[in-house]
Amino acid sequence: MQRWWHAVWPASTLIAAIVLAWEVYARFSGVKPTTLPSPSRVVEQLISNAPALADNALPTIIATASGFALSVTSAFVFSILVDFVRPLRRALFPVFIISQTLPLVAIAPLVVLWFGFGLLPKILLIALVTFFPMMVSLVQGYDSTDKDMEWLLRSMGAGRRKVFLLARLPSAIPYFFTGLRISITYAVVGAIFAEYSGAAKGLGIYMLSAKNNFRPDLVLAAVFCSAFITLVLFGMTVVLERVSTPWVRREGEAQ
Repeated sequence: MQRWWHAVWPASTLIAAIVLAWEVYARFSGVKPTTLPSPSRVVEQLISNAPALADNALPTIIATASGFALSVTSAFVFSILVDFVRPLRRALFPVFIISQTLPLVAIAPLVVLWFGFGLLPKILLIALVTFFPMMVSLVQGYDSTDKDMEWLLRSMGAGRRKVFLLARLPSAIPYFFTGLRISITYAVVGAIFAEYSGAAKGLGIYMLSAKNNFRPDLVLAAVFCSAFITLVLFGMTVVLERVSTPWVRREGEAQ
């Protein structure tokens, strides 16, 4: 418990100070609530509009989970391909890098135009946003394998596939979770951008509707919901990493 408190108190203190300063400024500076609502007003709207926010958050969560699952699966498959077929790395990596330079605001309407207003374009856009960090992390993880271990396995008659399963893949696990934590923070943002471009329901549509009605308090309430979803997903990746790689935590504690 004490270790947990030492880990969270700096961030908690900073966030509390920012919220307090925001509340004081919004209340006493004379700024209009339609320009900058106070945190208390945002929380009030968050509570009073909780059913509508939950109704719109569900499609965003479904799109995020589906797109991220596609991203992780694709990154894993392509990372294995470029590890086994090295010329593919030189061929595919420039294409993947170029894909990350495409502005999401510009590409999202095109994807919606090509694939319609359903779930598919959202899944594709989320996968596009989150794929590259996962791919790079896995490839770097394979390359971090101890060369002596590889030579030992080969000297014992292990083939390329055996070396990959016994040495290269386990070496990539910590890198995989690093990429997972980075990518998951972009997934919800990608879903909201996709909803901006075309959707019937979702937090992106809710924010757009609130903005058009000059309700910044509702916009911020939806932003808080998306931030909460992102934090929950990030926390799930941390828990999954600790459960899956207990030896990494023990090594850190030993140092």
